[in-house]
Amino acid sequence: MKAVSIREHGGPEVLEWIEVEDPTPAAGEVVVDVVAGALNRADVMQRWGLYPLQPDWSPYPGLEVSGRVSAVGEGVTGWQVGDEVCALLTGGGYAQKVAVPAGQLLPVPKGTGLVEAAGLPEITATVWSNLVMTAGLKAGETLLVHGGAGGVGTMAIQVAKALGARVVTTVGGPEKAERARELGADVAIDYRTEDFTEHGPYDVILDVVGGDYLERNVRSLAADGRLVVIGLQKGLEGQLNLAEIVFKRASVHGTTLRTRSKEYKAEVVAEVRKNVWPLIESGAVRLIVERTVPMAEAAEGHRLMEAGGHLGKILLVNDENDEGT
Repeated sequence: MKAVSIREHGGPEVLEWIEVEDPTPAAGEVVVDVVAGALNRADVMQRWGLYPLQPDWSPYPGLEVSGRVSAVGEGVTGWQVGDEVCALLTGGGYAQKVAVPAGQLLPVPKGTGLVEAAGLPEITATVWSNLVMTAGLKAGETLLVHGGAGGVGTMAIQVAKALGARVVTTVGGPEKAERARELGADVAIDYRTEDFTEHGPYDVILDVVGGDYLERNVRSLAADGRLVVIGLQKGLEGQLNLAEIVFKRASVHGTTLRTRSKEYKAEVVAEVRKNVWPLIESGAVRLIVERTVPMAEAAEGHRLMEAGGHLGKILLVNDENDEGT
């Protein structure tokens, strides 16, 4: 098969479409013939050498795919060759085939195309695990979502509204603000001209930015508020006022899904299938796709992501496996 290899750490030009060994399913795994994959910020970090890989991870980037089951390992039940699926991965999605623990598979939601489904597993698992399983977001609470125009942000807005929360989001520019409101955001703040602290307090904050947002995030929390940091786009360090934490009874969580155990990921995937898939199938929640790019041209997808002007997800399509889906 072919896969996208990172020749060395650096810019998009280091991504190469090369011949590699086919995967075989271990016990409890299936092999998926990949129709499409999706870009995530972690892929860019891996390319730059900022996301150290664990010994048992695939060296190829890609945290989610869609496709068809082509082989089933020992002990797998509930899935068979030919099933159309999407999957949450630890890596290896930029390829024509990938081996996946069966607990991280999802059926393609009704009404969703097979290519489009590639963009669902990572963002739905990220949003549900952080907003609900970690932060305990409830109906009637106010959520602040940073990066409301990105893949996670566009999904978080919709899921939170479906849960009955009031949603505030930060975006870069008036056009993105308008799109965020169309997705259900009650307030869309252009971070270039407005200060999000003026629209608080917030019961829950989902932060993909990091860096110097930390101090303002904590200052903006309501009593018993919860801050969940899932990204570090503005850096690794920020100031923290412990008095704000103590007197507000606030909590700060730092999470990443990629490094969690396959048992935890299976738990998250089961929660997503139970709670988010019905929202997608009913039309209450939808995936926002900016653009599709041939997987062999993954470097172009990375350039688009790093340019920062996109809304929603960028998908990578395997022409060899895409049979008009």
